[in-house]
Amino acid sequence: MEPINKHPSTPRREFLGALTSGVAALSIATLVNPQPVLAHTGLSDGGNVDTADAWINSIKGKHKVVFDATRPHDLFPFAWPRVFLTTNGATGTPEAETGVVVVLRHNAIPYAFEDRLWAKYKFGEVFKATDPATNVPATRNPFWKPKAGDYTFPGVGNVAIGIDELQVSGVKFCVCDVAMTVYSTALAQGMNQNPEEVKKDWIAGLLPGIQPVPSGVWALGRAQEKGCAYIFAG
Repeated sequence: MEPINKHPSTPRREFLGALTSGVAALSIATLVNPQPVLAHTGLSDGGNVDTADAWINSIKGKHKVVFDATRPHDLFPFAWPRVFLTTNGATGTPEAETGVVVVLRHNAIPYAFEDRLWAKYKFGEVFKATDPATNVPATRNPFWKPKAGDYTFPGVGNVAIGIDELQVSGVKFCVCDVAMTVYSTALAQGMNQNPEEVKKDWIAGLLPGIQPVPSGVWALGRAQEKGCAYIFAG
């Protein structure tokens, strides 16, 4: 009598397993020899680097801060920028005189993308990003154009922490191009697709106003050089 396999393999499990293996292998390879990956980031040409530099140089304000978002961390990568703006307003500094930057890097990069990519590439499962409305892996970007009442806090009420809402308040968002390259390549391998085509799909699916930068750590360093205080956002 053959043993019963209580946990049979499924396409989804195989896909996620392939992704994990691919990311691990690519991460090690990148640390040992980063040039092959960096050569395909899409920021190796001077024009795009100049665009990223111009974006950094546009950071202005009396009080400036950069939030380092490295992974899905509940509401915090988006709530803390709003708290910074609100409390500065309460102490005499309006939004127009603050400089707020959010760097989406490592496992936080899916928040830079439109809903289409979340569904197509299973970002909720891949990056362990839960939808606050359902408490299951997200199939949409829950922080892009949320509905009124989606995010409320006791004693405060509805809070505007959608990426689009924060952008209206002057918050700048950027995304790590190295992480996009590594993860899109790993996903492409798991799906038997062309890595360059998947990366192009991701670039096409960036949300309006999200600035690709050479790397998240590059942006963090440049932002601090511009006078931004550093805050770890998870």
